[in-house]
Order: sequence, then structure tokens, then C-alpha cells
Amino acid sequence: MSKKIALALVLAGVVAGCAQQQPDPVVVQPVTVEPVYTGKYGN
Repeated sequence: MSKKIALALVLAGVVAGCAQQQPDPVVVQPVTVEPVYTGKYGN
């Protein structure tokens, strides 16, 4: 009886280890706009 329990636990561990993992969500930073120079020194 204990061999069946041990086999079931091992099998459950293997299945849990091989389960597909959810990827971490990727946070995309917004692109910033470069400043526009309109003054005396801006070209």
C-alpha cells in the first residue's frame, strides 16, 4: 500500500514539475518624445 502512495506522490511531483509555466508579464515603458528646441540656440 505504501508503494502505491509513494508512486502517486512521485507521479504528482513529475506532473507538477512538467506543467507549463505562465510567463511573467512584460511591462513596456512608453517612448518619450525628445524636446523640441525653438529658442535662440535650437537648430
